[in-house]
Amino acid sequence: MILLIDAGNTRVKWALAAPGAQLGDWIAHGAATHADMPQLELAWCEAAATHGIQRILIANVAGNALRVQLEYVLQRCMGQLTPEWFASLPALAGVTNGYRNPSQLGCDRFAAAIAGHALAPEQRVIVVNCGTATTIDAVTPDGVFLGGMILPGLGLMASSLARNTAQLPQIAQDGNLPDGFADNTDDAILSGILAAQSGAVEHACAAHRAEACIISGGAAPYIAPMLKVPYRIVENVVLIGLHAAVANAE
Repeated sequence: MILLIDAGNTRVKWALAAPGAQLGDWIAHGAATHADMPQLELAWCEAAATHGIQRILIANVAGNALRVQLEYVLQRCMGQLTPEWFASLPALAGVTNGYRNPSQLGCDRFAAAIAGHALAPEQRVIVVNCGTATTIDAVTPDGVFLGGMILPGLGLMASSLARNTAQLPQIAQDGNLPDGFADNTDDAILSGILAAQSGAVEHACAAHRAEACIISGGAAPYIAPMLKVPYRIVENVVLIGLHAAVANAE
C-alpha cells in the first residue's frame, strides 16, 4: 500500500492507495488540522497495522516545522520506512514544468497540474485549488504546465476585510447568498469575495481557451456554483496528482 499525504497550510489530507488502483480509488482517506496530529497518528498507525504500508509520498507546503512533526508521527507508526518528499521537477508523469525556475513552483501546484492532465488528457485544462490560497493553473493538451495565478483564499479575503476595515464583521464563507445585489453588509462581503474568486477562474478559462475546468479544495463548493463556465469538482486534487505520479513510475 502507498500512503499519500498532502500537507497544506491549514490541513493535512491523506489517502491510502493500493498499487495499480484507479486514480482516486482509495482504501482509506482523511484530513485533520495541524493541531490534530494525534488524530493523524491514530489513523496512520491503524492503516499500517491493517493494510501494511510500503511507500509514503508527501507534498508539503507548510514548512519545516510541519515536516519534522510528520516525520516523527510516521516513524512512530511505521518504524524505519523513509518518506519521500514530492518536489517540483522539470518534467514528471507526462507534465512538463514551464515555470521559469521549475523548482520554485509549489509542489502542491505541480501535483495538481499532474492530476489535471491525467483527469482531462489532451485538453486545455484549468486546475483550481481553493484552500488557504486559491491557485489557478493552466495545462496544455500535451501536458505543458504554463503557469497560473495565486490569490488569497475565500477565508483569507473575508478575514482580511474584517481585520483591516473598521466596523465590517467577520462573515461565514458558507452563508446563503441572495439573488441580485446584497442589501446588507455580511451578504455584500460574501458576494464580493465569491465574485472575485469566480471571476479570476473565469478569466483564466477565457485566457487559456480551456476545454476543462477542474476545481478542488475546501472552498470549492461555495465558489463553483458562481462559475459561468463548465466545471468539474474533484476532491483532493493534490492527492490524485501524487497518485498519478506514483502510477507513472510503476
